[in-house]
Amino acid sequence: MNASDRERRPASSAAAAAGAQIQRRRLQRGMSQAELARRTGLSKGTLSQLEAGGGNPTIDTLDAIAVALGIPLTDLLTRQAGPGTHHVPATPAGQDGPTRELLRRISGGHSLELWRLRLPPHTSVDGVPHAPGTVEHLLVASGRLTAGPSDDLRLLQAGDLLAFAGDAPHAYRTDATPADVTVVIASPSFT
Repeated sequence: MNASDRERRPASSAAAAAGAQIQRRRLQRGMSQAELARRTGLSKGTLSQLEAGGGNPTIDTLDAIAVALGIPLTDLLTRQAGPGTHHVPATPAGQDGPTRELLRRISGGHSLELWRLRLPPHTSVDGVPHAPGTVEHLLVASGRLTAGPSDDLRLLQAGDLLAFAGDAPHAYRTDATPADVTVVIASPSFT
């Protein structure tokens, strides 16, 4: 394959998604391509190509762009087009173990992840500590469970909310009753 063949290849969906996010975030800030290129040390042509979904940007390049835009790197890697309506149809719970589903990642200077956690009866899950400063919020939709920091577990039932430091060991446990829980993980931005 020669250079002109590579240039004519269609952009990958990941490159196209990153390019769209770069352009969207740049325009939200009222920044020209020339200004963003200056702040990142990239040429205007390279930036234009990236916004068009071309090229194969490295993590370092995307990180430089994220820093210049004042956003987390993960904001450039999302495939969501914007803040419009986001409908996630319900799915059946697994029968053989816990079911976790990322419902939505919300960015903008911090990271919020919305998860659905379904725990069958007699289930025990040890949570892995998240990044420093992370806070978990549990909202029990149905059932009951014992959850929270490993050294301060709380009994929760439908309608209860529990917020705790997610950067320490934590756990989720059910007894004879299954639980359906909405989990919001709020992580600090490290830009």
